Amino acid sequence: MAKTSIAGYDADHVTIRGKDLVSDLMGKVSFTELMLLQLTGKTPTPAQVTILDAVLVTIMEHGLVPSAIVTRLTHYGAPESVQGAIVAGLLGVGDRFAGTASECAQLLEKIVADPSVAVDLVKDYRARKRPIPGFGHPIHKDVDPRSKRLIDIVRAAHSGAAGGVATGAAAHSNAPAGAGQYISALEHLEQAVTTVVGKRIVTNVSAAIAVALCEAGVPSKISRGVVLTARCAGLVGHLQEESESPAGEAMWNAITDTVKYEP
Repeated sequence: MAKTSIAGYDADHVTIRGKDLVSDLMGKVSFTELMLLQLTGKTPTPAQVTILDAVLVTIMEHGLVPSAIVTRLTHYGAPESVQGAIVAGLLGVGDRFAGTASECAQLLEKIVADPSVAVDLVKDYRARKRPIPGFGHPIHKDVDPRSKRLIDIVRAAHSGAAGGVATGAAAHSNAPAGAGQYISALEHLEQAVTTVVGKRIVTNVSAAIAVALCEAGVPSKISRGVVLTARCAGLVGHLQEESESPAGEAMWNAITDTVKYEP
């Protein structure tokens, strides 16, 4: 018989992961805490909450990238369809402008299991002429400031120094085992990239997000879902601004003025 462990309800109660929505969750937990409970089925530690919250802040907004433009243009064409505009933007969230955190996280999981595979993993990407996930950036050539800050937040969260996290939070019974192991895995991967490529390539924010999500106990296969959650909030902001200060028509006119029909 099929079943779900996420949520159920009756006439008087709504239960999420074994907790009563009204008496246990509403007004008592943050959205980030509930998201972790939803994803893992376990009450998150303060460190996990701090880390995931930082990830959501890091990736929420990225300016007028294609997904935001699509949301605005969809609103211009169908202002009555709020959900349509947001969904249209979410459908365009991909590796180029949302990063490769999920793919990088999968590499880190392999390196955590066996650090010696790091060089072979990089060689495989080079042999297939594919970009190494988590490395390189068109603007941040030396240091991606977001990466360093996010890794620092992860370290501080594990040590109990970030955002009021209680000391020893990483030892909480629900905490992922081996706090810091994905930071070490990234260091192995960075060394492997330098060795194989022959020069240092900047570690971008996707790698830092991969580390952070893994350290927070979020499975790599669902990392893109976390990115989409954050970007959804960002698109709502673009939609709100579009409703008050429209740019969709200007975008539409720019396209029609620039892209000419040639039979």
